[in-house]
Amino acid sequence: MPHVLQVDFNLQGPFGNEMAEAFSDLAKSINEEEGFIWKIWTESPETNEAGGIYIFETKETAEKYFKMHAKRLAGFGITDVNTKIFAINSKLTEITKGPVK
Repeated sequence: MPHVLQVDFNLQGPFGNEMAEAFSDLAKSINEEEGFIWKIWTESPETNEAGGIYIFETKETAEKYFKMHAKRLAGFGITDVNTKIFAINSKLTEITKGPVK
């Protein structure tokens, strides 16, 4: 069953095109993670926050990815990370045109 991994944290930038340029290699590497389906990158320059909404094949692959990602963020000096993992109700998501089956 697919699961959502929701992650957010304080970030002083970069944002927008600068963020896209700075993190494009990271984005490409995420595609190779076990169980990864897709990610929406989130950012709010007004509140200095960033993060993402990820979809993984299972709760276990979402948890495994977040454990690794938390260590990577700590390497960037980001240690106050908010995270939640949710199961996806695929039947209702399909009705509302969510890209998960």
